[in-house]
Amino acid sequence: MSERLNNRKNNELRNIKITKDYTKHALGSVLVEFGDTKVIVTASVEETKPRWMDKADPRGWVTAEYSLLPSATHTRCQRERNKISGRTQEIQRLIGRSLRSCVNLEKLGDRTVTVDADVIQADGGTRCASICGGFVAMNLAFERLIEQGLLQENPVIEPIAAISVGLIDGEVKLDLDYSEDSTAQVDSNVVMTKSSKIIEFQTTAEGAPFEKAQLDEIYNLANDAIQKIISMY
Repeated sequence: MSERLNNRKNNELRNIKITKDYTKHALGSVLVEFGDTKVIVTASVEETKPRWMDKADPRGWVTAEYSLLPSATHTRCQRERNKISGRTQEIQRLIGRSLRSCVNLEKLGDRTVTVDADVIQADGGTRCASICGGFVAMNLAFERLIEQGLLQENPVIEPIAAISVGLIDGEVKLDLDYSEDSTAQVDSNVVMTKSSKIIEFQTTAEGAPFEKAQLDEIYNLANDAIQKIISMY
């Protein structure tokens, strides 16, 4: 078994910390930390639906935006002012559809929830941290709407969480930092519910194909970790 940073076991999460109400103005906000990855996630609510939605549609909407701040990585990255990259589009779509999957949009009413995930320090797993922080921030926003009498009940169906898993030198490892993620032969991002239903199972062989037994190990490792993360909410 190869050695990991901080002597972590292959099935061991990094230190995870979720600080609620991290910012002042957003209805829901958190600072979520997965090891050295740190993301500020906020949830804002507008009392209107997107223009593209039919007015007769009884559903509300949940969407997300993701940003990697210039100094979040070892070398400064450019701000995406006019056009966002394909990577950013992919990640924010993943965050948005993951969060929508755990919400009864009809109970949300004619509202739009926008979750903003801003990565202030990146060391692998930023999309997974953003989804976890996004759920907590969104749920905080729903609780505030209920307190204000604007929402009758919480529209969350059940909690969700996300985690990265990789295959490195024949070993399946949980919650990859950047040094591991950049060398993984198989890269996986898993989003699941508290009842172990799969929302996303993005798994790609970066080189040689891998065995089904390894896929099963990735699933089992991710499921166990996701239940632990949800218990931290």
